[in-house]
Amino acid sequence: MTPRAAIVGSGLGGFVAYTTLRHAGLEPAEIAVLGDEPDPAGAWRPRAAAIRQKRMRSESDGHCSPTSFPGLAFREAARRRDLAPLLLSVCDRYRPTVDEFLHHVDELRARSRWDESFRRQRVERVRAVESGFELDGLGVVRHVLLAPGHPGLALPPELEDDPRAVHAYEPHDYAAHVTVVGAGMAAATEWLNALAAGAEVVSVRRREPVRRPLNLPRAMFTKRGLATFHGATPAERAALLRRFSEPSYPPGRSWDAPLESAAREGRFRVEPELNGAVQVVCATGFRSGFHHDPLLADLVAAHGLESEDRWIVLADDSTVPEVTDRTRTLSLAGVAGQWAYPAADTLVGMRVAARRFAQRVVACPTR
Repeated sequence: MTPRAAIVGSGLGGFVAYTTLRHAGLEPAEIAVLGDEPDPAGAWRPRAAAIRQKRMRSESDGHCSPTSFPGLAFREAARRRDLAPLLLSVCDRYRPTVDEFLHHVDELRARSRWDESFRRQRVERVRAVESGFELDGLGVVRHVLLAPGHPGLALPPELEDDPRAVHAYEPHDYAAHVTVVGAGMAAATEWLNALAAGAEVVSVRRREPVRRPLNLPRAMFTKRGLATFHGATPAERAALLRRFSEPSYPPGRSWDAPLESAAREGRFRVEPELNGAVQVVCATGFRSGFHHDPLLADLVAAHGLESEDRWIVLADDSTVPEVTDRTRTLSLAGVAGQWAYPAADTLVGMRVAARRFAQRVVACPTR
């Protein structure tokens, strides 16, 4: 049986798309999920463990269910019989634990029958044909959502072969003297981790980090903010996306107090460059841009897709306009979909792309 829709990528972006299609009425046999890892959190789980992450940065809406409500705050409140999580959520201050989030993923995986649709298969090429899209080893599918995730960890070129260097998202312990390169959420977490382990910590960064609760300005999660973004010229939109990618971490005494205390003790300081570091933790995130993803780079080259800087130009509903029409759909979700939704790499953004994809699949007159 040819699936009605295919999802390329079995990470959290693909998982959110899958649960949304199931909520829209599709059965597991009608959906093919193609990827390397059957655990939807298989890539995310070890990265969170590597930086000893305890709480999610997202709020109650940051979950994998197809509907916004009930979120993780409601789930925790019901389990604990305590209204505190809901009250925190109303004030945009609820932060679920990593364990709470991962338990949610495991439960939803079983309930949605994800494993019945999953196929361990790497897709290296997608081609638009008259009746849909030809995928490696699957044949032609009318509706396809690509959620390839981040195209690999980023290391400063000068540190790629340095034996002192380890990426923050890879397993590591801490030496007595640790230099952390970067200034975003992972870097801030690693400052505190290394200090708690008794290390002397040096922060090397090019700019001062932005302090904001979420990855993006909160306005970018609103209809008005998104309308302003969509109304920008391509060059303006690319400039906004570059600015949004600047490193940031949340404000608050839970971050500042340990750093201030360690600075007074001479155990934490900021320097502009490496100076004889014993251990270098690169909290430098991921490679950015479709050029670093072989599947997306091939897609752009084969179909002459429009791009701006490191982004594929998408329609506002996250579809690829050159190859999407009334009878077929190609959508991008996750970080690859930022042109349509700046917060596409968040769980909220993944759900936005998934809902639009599901609407097209259900509405297709030739299904």
